[in-house]
Amino acid sequence: MAAPGQTPTPKVPPKAARRSSGEMARTGAMVVLAVLITLFAVTNLDEVKVHWIFGSSRAPLIIVIVISLLVGIVLTYFAERLVRKRR
Repeated sequence: MAAPGQTPTPKVPPKAARRSSGEMARTGAMVVLAVLITLFAVTNLDEVKVHWIFGSSRAPLIIVIVISLLVGIVLTYFAERLVRKRR
């Protein structure tokens, strides 16, 4: 609290509590990416016929896309581990 006749000094958060411009840019990019993914999911709700390894069925297109993405991520992870192990 300021003494009479003095102007109060604004409280400035410590330097560690402030966000850098890089952090703000990453946060903004993540928000934009989340919005785009949400729009992509909402526009791909149509059901498609999928031929699985053990038969076929109908599934929403977004589920097929997500499963394909996850399989790709897992295969990439194991391929990178194999390459690193050989070095």
